[in-house]
Amino acid sequence: MRPNHLVIALAVLTACSHRATPQAVPVAAPARASVSAPAIDRFESEIARFEASDRVVPPVPGGILFTGSSSIRLWKSLETDFPGLPVLNRGFGGSTMPEMNHYVPRIVLPYRPRMIVLYEGDNDIAAGRTPQQVADDYRTFLRLVRPSLPAARIVFIAIKPSPSRWAKIDQVREANRLVREIVATDSLQTFADVFTPTLGADGRPRAEMFVGDSLHMTPAGYAVWRRVLAPIVR
Repeated sequence: MRPNHLVIALAVLTACSHRATPQAVPVAAPARASVSAPAIDRFESEIARFEASDRVVPPVPGGILFTGSSSIRLWKSLETDFPGLPVLNRGFGGSTMPEMNHYVPRIVLPYRPRMIVLYEGDNDIAAGRTPQQVADDYRTFLRLVRPSLPAARIVFIAIKPSPSRWAKIDQVREANRLVREIVATDSLQTFADVFTPTLGADGRPRAEMFVGDSLHMTPAGYAVWRRVLAPIVR
C-alpha cells in the first residue's frame, strides 16, 4: 500500500472508532393543566328557567326580590315567612358575587323591584376570593343596579358563619365588616346581621341551624333569618 493510501485508511478507521453515540432527544415534561375559574355562565340553565317562567306568569313590578346563592335558592318557606308581601325568590346555584353581577340585567332589573335582598360572598370566600374582592364586587353590584333602580332599597344579608367553613371565619368577618361600611354610607341600603344570632354562647355556630352538610340551613336557621329581616322587609 502506498503511503498516501495508508494515511487515508488510518484516518477512516480513526473516524469510525470515535463516532459519537447518538444522544437521546430530551422529552419535554407534560404541561400542567391550567386551573381556570368556573365559567361565569355556569348557571345559565337556571337563569333560562326563570325567564321561561316569567314569560308564562310575569311577576308584578315593585315587588321584593330575594336573590343570591343557594341559601336563598333553598329558602322554600320564603312566601309563608313573609305573608302578604310580594316576595320573589331568584336564588341560583351556588353562585358568587361576580356571577350575580353577570346576571343582574336578567334577574334583577327586569322585575323593577322596590327592594332587593341579596345573599352573596359565602361561596366567594370559600373559593379563595378576598374580603376586599367581595366588597369591590358588591360596589359593582350597586353600580349595575342604581341607574335603573335609583329608589330601590338594597338589603345585604351578612355572610353566615357555617361550621363547614369555620377555617375561613376571619375572612368572613372581614368581608362583612367591609360591606357594612359601604352600606352605612347610603340610607337606601341595610346590612342584615344574621351572623351574630347564628352563633351560640360558645362563639361557634349553633348546630341546630344547619343540615348535615354543615353549610346549608334547617328551618330553625331560616327562622333566625326571618326574625332579623322582618323589621326590614316591608
